[in-house]
Amino acid sequence: MRCEITEFQQEQKKRMRSVQDAMDALNGKWKVAIISSICCYKKRRFSDILNDIEGISNRMLSKELKELETNQLVKRTVLDTQPISVQYELTEHGNTLQTIISELSGWGIVHRKKIVGK
Repeated sequence: MRCEITEFQQEQKKRMRSVQDAMDALNGKWKVAIISSICCYKKRRFSDILNDIEGISNRMLSKELKELETNQLVKRTVLDTQPISVQYELTEHGNTLQTIISELSGWGIVHRKKIVGK
């Protein structure tokens, strides 16, 4: 019986570590919104993302996009245009977040109705 409890506790610790790993990759006020913007349109220019997300600054968007690139969730492509523009899309790994984004969106709609009534 003691062994089963220890195994359960170890499994729970492992699960909590994996949740923390996920939260570390998506932490901050803006990352989920950025991913959501790109998810919705598949490919997004910097200025489009900036317009999609109310309240984010150029500097913060740039910082968050770099962190998402570091975590291999977003791919940055410099387009050969005049003036030069940059396009972002989810990586194959980033695309695995689409289900989570969809679930969060659905939950957010229900939550808003429950709390605000709209």
